[in-house]
Amino acid sequence: MAFLAARLDRIQPSPTVAISTKARQLKAAGRDVIGLAAGEPDFDTPSHISAAAKAAIDAGDTRYTDVDGTPALKDAIVAKFKRENDLTYTREQVTVGTGGKQVLFNALMATIDPGDEVIIPAPYWVSYPDIVDLAEGTPVKVACGANSGFKLTAEALEAAITPKTKWLILNSPSNPTGAGYTEAELRGLAEVLLRHPHVWVMTDDMYEHLAYDEWRFKTIAQVEPKLYDRTLTCNGVSKAYSMTGWRIGYAGGPVHLIKAIAKLQSQSTSNPTSISQAAAVAALTGDMSFLAERNEIFRERRNLAVKMLNEAKGLHCLTPDGAFYVYPSCAGTIGKRTPAGKVIETDTDFVTALLEAEGVAAVQGAAFGLSPHMRISYALSTEELREACTRIQRFCASLVD
Repeated sequence: MAFLAARLDRIQPSPTVAISTKARQLKAAGRDVIGLAAGEPDFDTPSHISAAAKAAIDAGDTRYTDVDGTPALKDAIVAKFKRENDLTYTREQVTVGTGGKQVLFNALMATIDPGDEVIIPAPYWVSYPDIVDLAEGTPVKVACGANSGFKLTAEALEAAITPKTKWLILNSPSNPTGAGYTEAELRGLAEVLLRHPHVWVMTDDMYEHLAYDEWRFKTIAQVEPKLYDRTLTCNGVSKAYSMTGWRIGYAGGPVHLIKAIAKLQSQSTSNPTSISQAAAVAALTGDMSFLAERNEIFRERRNLAVKMLNEAKGLHCLTPDGAFYVYPSCAGTIGKRTPAGKVIETDTDFVTALLEAEGVAAVQGAAFGLSPHMRISYALSTEELREACTRIQRFCASLVD
């Protein structure tokens, strides 16, 4: 009799974590490796946020809190939703988890029964389908290629909905592509959803504040208030505030769903760490002027990456609206050979050979459900990014027919 639970066979370890781990191992072994795999800002947590955490420790704020968030943090989240998204929630409509991933996990585990379907536009964040699988649901992956800007169209959504559909997951701006939905595009999706009242919407707005040029962030319950009662608006402090290690995510939604999430969390992690919650209050209520300065740096890095990748033989890269990723196609390299004689048959082959030949770690598009592409994070120093793109250009030039 097998000891491990059969449900584990439904999921795979995170590919992005695996690539980042391999890159660290190679670095530890003395290889010159530039990691483009991690979805983590290279900036430090702003000092006023760290100071709030230190003050909480000094004040003895180190005990258990309410399972799904302190009143102070919930109030800060309520105010944030109203101020930035024109969404009105109460404390009872807000949940706080140990990172955005736990919030999504809790919501899906609390609502999905065997056979329920979840529509997931592809490319997608790697964890969405695995969490659905673990909950014994069915991920319905809808390919959204470069011709649609890597975004789900109203027509594709309509075609994907069945009587078994329970959720649509929307991530804007997107991990892995950086694509952001416009208000008009969200209205088109909302019109479809209004015709199918059994379908709920889960928005992953984690990259909300990382927006460039003329694109402006909107979330779907803001665009279409009629969807408010069946939308879970998810967010967190990890990316914009450079707080990945603090592990605080949150969401606003209907009271009965929020209570179900709290019930599940009470039997898993219980409350997020009290210190991180105090820091998150400071993040959501304090000075945010640093965002504009950091976004300008990210925008410049984005432009550098797009330009240099489009100059690489066999690659093609769209310019994203937000986040800190680009998702270039490597279709022009498929079928070619490396100097070592290896045939590039897939995007996995491409990123593997790139790491071996040039010490550049990227993530294959197959991990995100759309090939042949790769995800590159430009959340690293401009100097390292330029060097990494130079190595990618050199690797592509070395491939032969």
